[in-house]
Amino acid sequence: MTEIKLKKGESVDKALRRLKKKIDREGTLKEVRNHRHFEKPSEKRRRKMKAARFSAMLSARYADM
Repeated sequence: MTEIKLKKGESVDKALRRLKKKIDREGTLKEVRNHRHFEKPSEKRRRKMKAARFSAMLSARYADM
């Protein structure tokens, strides 16, 4: 479970912002959204291949920089 401790003199808004950033970095929210409905293994494979192609395209584009 993700938790943060309120620092002395810190506003609740700042602490909430830190919590949201931490959850985003951990990928917790993305995982929860992915588990809302069943994803067929073929769909999961297709999604992962699409992400791999995209990251390969980006790395190839910026490899010569």
